[in-house]
Amino acid sequence: MDLTRKIEILAESAKYDVSCASSGVTENTRTGTVGSTAAAGICHSFTSDGRCVSLLKLLFTNACIFDCHYCINRKSNQIPRAMFTPQEVADLTMDFYMRNYIEGLFLSSAIIKNVDYTSELLIKTLKILRHEKGFKGYIHVKAIPGADEALIEELGYLADRMSVNVELPSRESLKLLAPDKDPYALYKPMKQITQKKKELAALPAVRHSPAFVPGGQSTQMIIGASPETDRTIVKIAENLYHKYELKRVYYSAYIPVNQDSLLPAITTDPPLLREHRLYQADWLMRFYSFTADEILSPEKPNFNLYLDPKANWAVQNYDRFPVDVQSASYDVLLRIPGIGPKSAQNIVKARKYYRLHLTDLKKLGVVVKRAKYFVSCNGTIMDGLIKEPEWIIASLVSTRQYKALKQANTQSDHEQLSLFDAEKFHHTKEKELLYVH
Repeated sequence: MDLTRKIEILAESAKYDVSCASSGVTENTRTGTVGSTAAAGICHSFTSDGRCVSLLKLLFTNACIFDCHYCINRKSNQIPRAMFTPQEVADLTMDFYMRNYIEGLFLSSAIIKNVDYTSELLIKTLKILRHEKGFKGYIHVKAIPGADEALIEELGYLADRMSVNVELPSRESLKLLAPDKDPYALYKPMKQITQKKKELAALPAVRHSPAFVPGGQSTQMIIGASPETDRTIVKIAENLYHKYELKRVYYSAYIPVNQDSLLPAITTDPPLLREHRLYQADWLMRFYSFTADEILSPEKPNFNLYLDPKANWAVQNYDRFPVDVQSASYDVLLRIPGIGPKSAQNIVKARKYYRLHLTDLKKLGVVVKRAKYFVSCNGTIMDGLIKEPEWIIASLVSTRQYKALKQANTQSDHEQLSLFDAEKFHHTKEKELLYVH
């Protein structure tokens, strides 16, 4: 099989792995054009300082010995199979890098022969890149759960970031849908990476010593293939962040690729809105000091369709609002819809020099059209504010947005609960017209 065909097959297979921030490239794909990268699996990731970098995203092979029900590469599927050699991946990475198409590599793999053999192939690939070709660019590689600890450690010294995918949110679902995988083995590499980083951090700094996974580790969960509630998923993510110090948890809306009685029908749309809400909740935990129990409760374990998690929390706790921005602490300001870390910092700085008014908030970076229902300035609130949660909801969500969200929702009512039903919503919107904003 020629290299171009391998790239087509293995870049296509890699697109279902979202353990790096990625987006498709569709422009400039004519044959012979410089920078034509769509067919070769280019994805985008973001560094800690906000820079966007392009990565070559490939599977080493899609010839898997496992038969996971949800995976396009399961051994029982009749799909084209391919496999790179370590030298081919290294040469391809350098070729793309020298042409300035990419700044790094994202390399994953199906399991061929066994987990140790697969890990050895990944290590050989990275050794060629690092030691023979002198490649110092970014490399994100998938650790293979169940592989020998020595192999995991060796891989960690060659990569900038590693990811260990938990795949499905619960062990029960994994046992059912991925019978070849050991649910308990999935977390062992995470624990090993965390402990190794802590051990190295405790040692005296040695100049030019090799770094071990300097970019940290991440994981991915598939959403919608199994019946876990949103709260269960958010709680698992929270635990992973705290226990293993993960940099990111990625959520992948399940795309039906296999006809299987244990999975949603092949005609089912991916739950993209649910995935979006999970990323919003994840952001709240990472940057806004929210806990999973604050975002979702046992009584309301699924996201509100019509409101983002932060606005939904604010509406459900409206007895805490309006908050006076002149005196509220930074942590309290972060809880206000429409105010983020930067605008909260701006408010804290500005109020040292003058008394704030509602008209000042926009200049400080506040999204006033959202925040105005939840803030006061020196006791002054917006004109016409009615302190009723349903009125607040109706004001936050326009009829147009409501219809768009309703159409975008692919979950049933019991999977994605709303705070109010459609009839009540429209009735509230009719009442809203009676009030002056």
